[in-house]
Amino acid sequence: MEAWQFDKKRYIWLSLLVLVLCSNFLIYRSPLSIMVLPEEMGWVILGTLMDLAIVVPLLMAVIYKKNFSVKRFIIWMAGGLILARFIIPAKYFEPFAAISYIGIAIEGLLVLSELALLFMFLRYLPAIIRQVRMSDDSLLFSFPTAVEEKVRKHPIVHIVASEFLMFYYAFMSWKKRPPKGEKYFTLHKNSSIVAFQIMIIHAIIIETIGIHWWLHDQSKLLSILLLILNIYSIIFFLGDLQAVRLNPLKMTDNYLYLSLGLAKKMVLSLDDIESITIDQKQLEKKIDKKTTIEFIARDFETVHPNMILELKNPCRATLFLGFQKTYSKVALRLDHPDTFYKMLKEKASQAK
Repeated sequence: MEAWQFDKKRYIWLSLLVLVLCSNFLIYRSPLSIMVLPEEMGWVILGTLMDLAIVVPLLMAVIYKKNFSVKRFIIWMAGGLILARFIIPAKYFEPFAAISYIGIAIEGLLVLSELALLFMFLRYLPAIIRQVRMSDDSLLFSFPTAVEEKVRKHPIVHIVASEFLMFYYAFMSWKKRPPKGEKYFTLHKNSSIVAFQIMIIHAIIIETIGIHWWLHDQSKLLSILLLILNIYSIIFFLGDLQAVRLNPLKMTDNYLYLSLGLAKKMVLSLDDIESITIDQKQLEKKIDKKTTIEFIARDFETVHPNMILELKNPCRATLFLGFQKTYSKVALRLDHPDTFYKMLKEKASQAK
């Protein structure tokens, strides 16, 4: 009931946001604009600027309050000033054109700050590589950790690190062999994920060949954008497939290193595990994806986890492009679940 009330409130604020944007657009761009707009436009334009630069950012802050920050609020304000330039006709907006340049200048400064972070990343890259080589963890885990330590925690840095991993696994990892030993457990060998990924890659290639040439005659720009997107998708799926193969689940005396390709990974302390659910009826129930992260390889048929780890407190997981989210449960499907369960119970009891 509380979740529904939260969603209901959010939808109300979202409706107000859409109403503000649509009303300001219709004032200037509807067939009735000529009859509605007064001769003195100054106050109307100022009202629109207030809506886009203050009201809209405030509504965005309420809607996305969990991810709110002063920097994002400034970005939304600057974006509102830039958006005003496109909503308000040029003949009315000309006296206020300098205001939109303020928004462009703010966005430009923020872009420069992001570029500075990228230069820092390149500057410290040799040191990052040295730290990765000294680490016992796989590149999938050690590289983002080294980047955070040498540069800083920032979304653009997380994205660059994720892209680096994608290109590495897609092009530079084919001679690597997956690690083996009693502490490693695979998640993909008894599934159809490899065939599934290869099928997707083939479908993208066929679609690129078939649609690109037709679309090229209709719109060169769209055909080029689609080609770039398809090439990126192929690189991602190749890298994801290699990341799945080369990064089995790893269990040490104190931690679990969980990953399933490039899209999700998690380092979990054994001491954080409250209980382990292995009851088949419970495992076949629908998983709440808001609270549970799944490390279950995709298959052509419906599959269920072998076990669900109940955590004492929500723990952080890293998702696609470095975005992070907390979960209170972890669903696992392994190729050898019995061996894993026995070892996990032993090490968890020792950790406690």
